[in-house]
Amino acid sequence: RIMRPDDANIAGNVHGGTILKMIEEAGAIISTRHCNSQAGEPCVAALARVERTDFLSPMCIGEVANVSAEITYTSRHSVEVQVNVMSENILTGAKKVTNKATLWYVPLSLKNVNKVLEVPPIQYARKEQEDEGKKRYEEQKLDRLETKQRNGDVILPVINPEPHTVGYSQSSLIHLVGPSDCTLLGFVHGGVTMKLMDEVAGIVAARHCKTNIVTASVDAINFHEKIKKGCVITVSGRMTFTSNKSMEIEVFVDADPFVDEPRERYRAVSAFFTYVSLSKEGKPLPVPQLLTETEDEKRRFEEGKGRYLQTKAKRQAQMQQSAQ
Repeated sequence: RIMRPDDANIAGNVHGGTILKMIEEAGAIISTRHCNSQAGEPCVAALARVERTDFLSPMCIGEVANVSAEITYTSRHSVEVQVNVMSENILTGAKKVTNKATLWYVPLSLKNVNKVLEVPPIQYARKEQEDEGKKRYEEQKLDRLETKQRNGDVILPVINPEPHTVGYSQSSLIHLVGPSDCTLLGFVHGGVTMKLMDEVAGIVAARHCKTNIVTASVDAINFHEKIKKGCVITVSGRMTFTSNKSMEIEVFVDADPFVDEPRERYRAVSAFFTYVSLSKEGKPLPVPQLLTETEDEKRRFEEGKGRYLQTKAKRQAQMQQSAQ
């Protein structure tokens, strides 16, 4: 579809959340089609996880986004979908790849939202493809479990925070989940949640550096629990790490059952977003150093630095392989 002004920020770059939403829609369509391809109980595919996603090139107002999806692995109860996003300048015909993403879905019964159904297997062109897919499946399963175990943090307001501290830029958004946010089963679309998360992360980044900002990448997004229609969700973001040219922001989503649900608030989604600061001409700008004050902030900074260095090493290794 063509990118319009309401898809973009004030500088004309398409919001990362808009692209994430399109990616999730493509993944949901293909995985739901596949899971209903054989006779059996009808179902809808629900997003469980999005692997690390890099924003390779910015997309602008007036360009056409082409999103394509392919199922690359199936386990007994989950589907791996790989999605590519390409932007096209319809005036010049120029095309470029902007995103590549890997998503995991689980099929939920239309009759019982808590019932996970079995996934029809796919045919692999060669045995190695299945083995590689199984390895990715085991890795994401382990990471999801580890992420859920460290999800007890909350963001508390800070009185009169100093500029460039964690408390100065931290932000929250409260949203009542309505019918237009939900699937046929009455729980929130993963793409809707990711778009809200990107909005909050963008506010945190903009508050910290006071410039135009764009999404550079999103670390794995883990959907721990479903969010039902009628819940009030709080999307919270805080700065965890800064390098010379990038900012890492932790974002999580907490759900408060609001209608006919005697349940306490719970953590539903969590992820790390990385942003870069840009000048009016679209050139990278230095990022102000994050000032850490508490022991927890210092610990999170070091953890973020570890993720940053690990990603940097992987990128350099990939560049060396491409050069060879």
